[in-house]
Amino acid sequence: MLSKIYRGLRALSTRKIRFDIDLIPYEFEKLPLKKVINWVMTESSVYLKPARPWGFPTIIQIEATNRCNLRCVSCPAAASLNRPRGDMNLSIFKKIIDELRDYLLLIIFWDWGEPFLNPDAYEMIRYAHDSGVKLVSSTNGQLFGKGNQAQKVVESGLDVLVFSVDGTTQETYQRFRKSGKLDLVLEGVRRVVEEKRRQNSGTPLVNLRSIVMKHNEKEIDELKVLARDLKADALILRKFHDWADAKEFMPTDPKFQLPVPRLGKRASVLNENPCKNLWNCPTVHQDGTVCSCFVDYSANHPLGSVSTDSFKNVWYGQAYRKLRRDFRKRWKQLPLCGLCSYGFKGGDVGRDANAEVFFYPN
Repeated sequence: MLSKIYRGLRALSTRKIRFDIDLIPYEFEKLPLKKVINWVMTESSVYLKPARPWGFPTIIQIEATNRCNLRCVSCPAAASLNRPRGDMNLSIFKKIIDELRDYLLLIIFWDWGEPFLNPDAYEMIRYAHDSGVKLVSSTNGQLFGKGNQAQKVVESGLDVLVFSVDGTTQETYQRFRKSGKLDLVLEGVRRVVEEKRRQNSGTPLVNLRSIVMKHNEKEIDELKVLARDLKADALILRKFHDWADAKEFMPTDPKFQLPVPRLGKRASVLNENPCKNLWNCPTVHQDGTVCSCFVDYSANHPLGSVSTDSFKNVWYGQAYRKLRRDFRKRWKQLPLCGLCSYGFKGGDVGRDANAEVFFYPN
């Protein structure tokens, strides 16, 4: 508790805040006092968990689209996404930013789909960037190996771009990334790196991320060399989170395994679930539906919609308040929370979902 108070006082005095997402550090300087105060109030809400938060979220996950150009094994977007496919309307995105620009620090610009399939993706990024909000996005990389996508993403102001690279050979890569072409991904990385150099830009930070699975464990050393040769800024080795009982992909090394009780793995249940999402990371689907978490991929438990209401009304509404109270009292019985790896030792689907990170000075 004392450390949290110290962090709050330090942020207020310096107007600086630092945290990491997926092991990548984000630093915020010269912040408006209003934004710092909101961060303090939101972090206090995360700690004390009131039904009505004391601040607006400082992090939000926005789904630009739920369409995808791959059919990855175990991904809900490939087969089990039980909602209409489509792209977020630019007006909905701007509505979110306009309401939250004084509070937001970071946008996680992806959910269940390839975000750059949305033709307005780069304008969305630029709009948020110009509003003083940092963004991180993830791509399967298929679009960046051709056309002018690399130029557009560097010009957009995106802070971090994650490329999914789950193998160093086409044979290994395509076992999980069905219909994907590894050479397009690697060419996309090269183009973004080169475009950064051409524009003399420090962003986006190019982060290669590899989900470690049984069939690609043997290529980890090669992947480290590949990341260095491509002049990527970082490489993250991510634990395998099985969404569809794909047991044959579970890695053999325990440090790359998340506890998944439904697969019969032994896991120690925590007394208190450390999840922050109900107080500081809502998910907004492409049609404006607000959900408590990205795990609700089919929006079976919607909490409201920013397409028909303000975010404020949804955030402080009765549905959200009831869910927060239920989480405090009986999170183990909730359909989304009870089997989520967050509730088990070593199962954080945030920071601890990633086993290792390597940074490459360029």
